[in-house]
Amino acid sequence: MSYQTTFPDLLTAAQPAVQEELGLPTPVPATQKQIDYATSLAEKTHSRLPKGITQDRARLSKWIDAHKPAPSAFNEYPSSKQVGFAERIARLKRTAVPPECFRDRTLMSRWIDSNKPR
Repeated sequence: MSYQTTFPDLLTAAQPAVQEELGLPTPVPATQKQIDYATSLAEKTHSRLPKGITQDRARLSKWIDAHKPAPSAFNEYPSSKQVGFAERIARLKRTAVPPECFRDRTLMSRWIDSNKPR
């Protein structure tokens, strides 16, 4: 009695999968705005964009995130317009703006929303 497998292709080499067969989405090209921003970042940092990166929006986005400048320490402070508006509200209500609101734009925004005249 001979042994024959019920799966004749079990031990043969598999063919590599094609992207369409895997069901993977094809890369979406980058937008012109992304390309312009990445180009300006590359010029500022004296680096080059990798070849073919403009053909994949996700790859270009990751490159931009890795090369964009770190946010400034002053980004969390409220804007001068926010401060002025909050001080105007405080004068109308005869109260003071809490000091911690001057260090965080989110707190300032919440204070304005809860105290602005209706």
